[in-house]
Amino acid sequence: MNGQRLLLLLLSFLLLLFRQISATDFVINRFNSSSVLLYGNATIESHILTLTKDSTFSIGRALYPTKIAAKKPNSSYVLPFSTSFIFAMAPNKLYNPGHGIVFLFVPKTGIDGTAASQNLGLLNLTNLGNPDDHLFGVEFDVFKNEEFKDISDSHVGIDINSLVSDFAHDAGYWPDDGQPFKTVKMNNGKTYQVWIDYADSRINVTMAPTGMKRPKQPLLNATVNLSQVFQDEMYVGFTSSTGQLVQSHKILAWSYSNTNFSLSEALITNGLPSFELPKEPIFKQKGFIVGVTVGVVLVFILTSLSSFVLVKIYLRRKREREEMEEWELEYWPHRMTYQEIEAATKDFSEENVIGIGGNGKVYKGTLVGGAEVAVKRISHQNSEGMREFVSEVSSLGRLKHRNLVGLRGWCKKEKGSFILVYDYMENGSLDERIFLRDNSKLLSCEERIRILKDVASALFYLHEGWESKVLHRDIKASNVLLDKDMNARLGDFGLARMHDHNQMAATTHVVGTIGYMAPELIKSGKSSTQTDVFSFGILILEVLCGRTPIDEGKPLLVDWVLELLRLDELINALDERVKANGGFNEEEVERVLHLGLLCAHPDPNVRPTMRQVVKLLEGKNPELVDESEDEDSELYLLDKMKTRNFRWPDMSFSSSSQSQSHPTFDEIREGLSSSMTISWSKSMAVGR
Repeated sequence: MNGQRLLLLLLSFLLLLFRQISATDFVINRFNSSSVLLYGNATIESHILTLTKDSTFSIGRALYPTKIAAKKPNSSYVLPFSTSFIFAMAPNKLYNPGHGIVFLFVPKTGIDGTAASQNLGLLNLTNLGNPDDHLFGVEFDVFKNEEFKDISDSHVGIDINSLVSDFAHDAGYWPDDGQPFKTVKMNNGKTYQVWIDYADSRINVTMAPTGMKRPKQPLLNATVNLSQVFQDEMYVGFTSSTGQLVQSHKILAWSYSNTNFSLSEALITNGLPSFELPKEPIFKQKGFIVGVTVGVVLVFILTSLSSFVLVKIYLRRKREREEMEEWELEYWPHRMTYQEIEAATKDFSEENVIGIGGNGKVYKGTLVGGAEVAVKRISHQNSEGMREFVSEVSSLGRLKHRNLVGLRGWCKKEKGSFILVYDYMENGSLDERIFLRDNSKLLSCEERIRILKDVASALFYLHEGWESKVLHRDIKASNVLLDKDMNARLGDFGLARMHDHNQMAATTHVVGTIGYMAPELIKSGKSSTQTDVFSFGILILEVLCGRTPIDEGKPLLVDWVLELLRLDELINALDERVKANGGFNEEEVERVLHLGLLCAHPDPNVRPTMRQVVKLLEGKNPELVDESEDEDSELYLLDKMKTRNFRWPDMSFSSSSQSQSHPTFDEIREGLSSSMTISWSKSMAVGR
């Protein structure tokens, strides 16, 4: 038995080692001298691989710098692979276009044994069909050679040790909407993308104009046995040639993988150059004079209409700017037109409503170009308050962090009404994932802790990572949004400032959300980085426990978790649904719950900074190390997190000095009830 186990372990190790050795994955969107090996006439111009220039009877070849694993060693098993590339054949106005490009596997470097013209720089007339060549290629040919039995003057073929293709098809693609096959002329200077996949002796070749989604039906789908063609390791790349017919063959981007068949999605397909020739004038054609006359009349009419429209637009914009206040002009760069937003939301259609907040509805919209956005309407009653609000929005629009929701711009429809435009978050808000009834979408413990790390990173950036200190002042689960990859993005940052100044100063209108506000904020109304830390601590407890900070008929969330800590039952604070699924680290859960209690400590001087919070969540990060920071402070925090009896204000209503200096949560509850002058049922609604 021990011998069998040892053999299994050895085989597992060898399999893992083989996978590591055989894996080849790369994406090249900008070629340089280290990207490929160049032979013959091949060059790199403006980060584009140019295989042939405007010269006759030339060969150009480019290969990936190192050999890649093509077969499992000492076996006939051919490894699967997937490659995609973007090519263009740029015609020369002085010559007719001719010949094409071959994607190839070869056992050696160089261009010995090859010929130009119709041989495509792949083989020559003496070595056609020689199995010792070990050549495999997919040709994209634009010249019909009878000697190679070419099917047309624009075709794609699969070649094995020969330029007589084993399989071939006219160049083009099948649209996904069921329309007939679309042929393409590959040598017209346009760019085309190619996808080639091979696995289990089946090869698929697909092509389409660049920027188009990959068609579902491949151009070629064939069975090809490469076990006798491929060696264990091969070079991979491209070859091309010219003859009397000259053309410049170009590769603009290239990806290859034998482990990830979706790597082609990383190729950049937007903003690529076109190599099409300008159209020749038609002044010698019949009807030219009549056409020019009609054209001149049409141009005159169109010019007159365009001038009229442009004048109207100019006058309207001039009138709009004259009607604007000076402070609006100051923040013009971040302003968007109402018509643009109206079109994006289909005239603020009810079917586009994705949420309702305290300030109005939130709509999903699609801007021109396809970008999805979230559009929020808010109101102001005071022009001075509007000025400061737009000032802050414009400043916060410059914040750039992977865990902050991107603010795209703003629009003022009319006096007293604002519209904010944010990046759209596909997976909604965090509170929806925590308190949903559908357990199939319930977040695991690992996902919850990862989301808390994302929020901590965003807060650290707001507090210390930008040119100015930014206080969020409304950290809660509903303001944490999840993108398509379930990464957390902190949203609505700084929007507490939307309240008018007289409201911010009043003791009965504290900025924030009940249940998340620090005791000192309730007393003074003044925010600080430590009030943000307190709110983050409540968020930690809420996310891990699956309970709201305030729940009618139940103790405050902090009280409840603290009591479990004192009873040595802290792990029981974890959401029961998460515990039922299992698969979590109890030590990590308790450590994060300790951190939540520490952040939510009533004494702001006891709470850690967000720098310390991130370090405690992530471990030491070189970007966060401050040489001037005392390392003893970190050890002190860790020590407090490990003990179940770290100093906490007395929870009773005694008149001791400790209780007076550190208000209890019962006292906080009582203060909230009197200062906010609202019922507990209403406070729960505001809290969510």
